[in-house]
Amino acid sequence: MNRSRLRSAVGLLLVAGVGLSAAACGGDDDKPADGKVTITVNGLPPATEAANHARFLEMVAEFEKQNPDIDIDAREGKMDPQTFSAKLAGGQLEDVFYVYFTDPANLIAKRQVADISKYTGEFPAVAQIKPELMKIFSDADGKVYGLPYKNYSLGLLYNRALFTKAGLDPDNPPKTWAEVRTAAQKIAALGDGHVGYGDYSKSNTGGWHFTAEIYSVGGDVAVNEGGTWKAAFNNDQGRQVLQQLKDMRWTDKSMGERQLLEWADLLQMMGAGKLGMYVATADNIPTIVNQYKGNFADYGLGPIPDGKGTLGGGEGYMFNAKATPEKIRAGLKWLTFWFNNPDRIAAENQWAAENKNVVGLPEPAIWTGAAAQKQAEADKQYANVPQENYAPFISAAPGVPVKLEPPNAQQIYAVLDVAMQKVLTDANADINALLTDAEKQVNTILATVQ
Repeated sequence: MNRSRLRSAVGLLLVAGVGLSAAACGGDDDKPADGKVTITVNGLPPATEAANHARFLEMVAEFEKQNPDIDIDAREGKMDPQTFSAKLAGGQLEDVFYVYFTDPANLIAKRQVADISKYTGEFPAVAQIKPELMKIFSDADGKVYGLPYKNYSLGLLYNRALFTKAGLDPDNPPKTWAEVRTAAQKIAALGDGHVGYGDYSKSNTGGWHFTAEIYSVGGDVAVNEGGTWKAAFNNDQGRQVLQQLKDMRWTDKSMGERQLLEWADLLQMMGAGKLGMYVATADNIPTIVNQYKGNFADYGLGPIPDGKGTLGGGEGYMFNAKATPEKIRAGLKWLTFWFNNPDRIAAENQWAAENKNVVGLPEPAIWTGAAAQKQAEADKQYANVPQENYAPFISAAPGVPVKLEPPNAQQIYAVLDVAMQKVLTDANADINALLTDAEKQVNTILATVQ
């Protein structure tokens, strides 16, 4: 589930660029005859997001002032797999375009993006990006085709106020699924409609959470064996995920009577103070507060239980396969001016705080070394949310492997929704039969992956 799309609304751009040397622009022989390079870039927030839209255009103007030989044609829109091929074939694809972490591998395999490897060394900021994130934008030979600028992963979102009422330690959230089960029982025992643990099972959200939960216990949804993708969840880990939910729902009765929940339902329940825990990304917290009348002080984030892996994702930019060397250099200069520049993190945090956007959510940073320290210092300086509430997540994050969505994720999630629905609505659901049936359907879906 591409919940990273919600992040664009909060304006927490992980920032960008310092002025770079003239060498970063390339030699004069790379430039058009008139000395100007024009690049098209997307990701411009819609005009309905007035502050973010204006900020983007403000940064374009500042960049062009510092780089009079480059013009930026900024356009709204992000990656849409339904229209991408048509835009590419019709020559309408931007020179520098926005992607989610699930996009690069396929685009690289189809040779629909430009190899920018020979140019990245001209931009020092690139060397400070986490190697594991750069791999997402690279091929098997290490050639680079784009840059990440933001990433996230799922943890355990919990209500600190309910933890206190239930006699639980709000500074020490559950670290295992067994502890989740125990804590959920104590919260449900408060009565008055309180639900200990909530989960999804509708509109592909159930399959999305199943994926995160099987990653957490060391499993997979799909694996690539010799170039062929196959389902990988009809096993002990898949049974563990569904059995845990079935036990909490029917034996413990800690998940509430209302089921067939989708994305907004758990946020609404959390905002109303009736839900103890659920698996989520950090960006759920401002939505709970702003849309469902919650209070930032009430919410904490811990690591995903068991911590053998978690579902993650993120965003970045890639380059049109037809982009010329001068356009690639200009595009990299733009990205390292704003999105990929540790020297602008503080300024962007300050702007976000002044415009009442959230600063200081525990989203994993893209940086290493000195750049990571700049991120931490800027977050501490301008944070407008209680970072101490997220300390369990932050301290555990380096030790939890982050895994991406499977290929054809949304189709797979729709299949896995059924298994989630059954165990949460039918006390007699046959877990083995559900997984076997889902495995057959998912293998059919994966057979179409090129």
